[in-house]
Amino acid sequence: MTIAANTINTSYEEMFRTYFSQLCYFARKYVTDVDTSKELVHNVFVTIWENRSEFDFNKPAKSYLFTAVYNRCMNHIRDQKKFASHQNLDEAETLLEHSVNNDYLVAAELESDIWKAINTLPEKCKEVFILSRFEGKKYHEIAEHLNISVKTVETQMTKALKSLREYLADYLHLLMIFLINKLW
Repeated sequence: MTIAANTINTSYEEMFRTYFSQLCYFARKYVTDVDTSKELVHNVFVTIWENRSEFDFNKPAKSYLFTAVYNRCMNHIRDQKKFASHQNLDEAETLLEHSVNNDYLVAAELESDIWKAINTLPEKCKEVFILSRFEGKKYHEIAEHLNISVKTVETQMTKALKSLREYLADYLHLLMIFLINKLW
């Protein structure tokens, strides 16, 4: 080993012993994990060692070391935020897909049960309900179409809605949750 190389090794070791603990403590202000702060400081020293031929060990290194550790901490924090946001984005997409699939399943099941409920209605009641709710006809139009009075249409609709409400009572809580989620 040459004298210059020996001097560099000695200077490097002295710098490491002098500043390592201080730099770890400093890094902890930005990175709360002890192991991560040690790793970041260690990486600074590794970089110095790898570039030792260009590093001037005769100049005071304190400000350089603290600046390098600060920059490593900031880079680490930035990278963690990126990772966390990508991870959160992936989780959000998965939850959204799951939620959308669940919404479609619930909606399909609800629609199926609604049609089951509608099919349990007496024939005239069912016909009045379908004309009103699915074809959008007004009560007087239904009355003319079926050749019955408007009062009969009203009575049949009241009967249909009461029957459907009873038949679909189990879905009322789901409907409320669905509506609340859509409002938020």
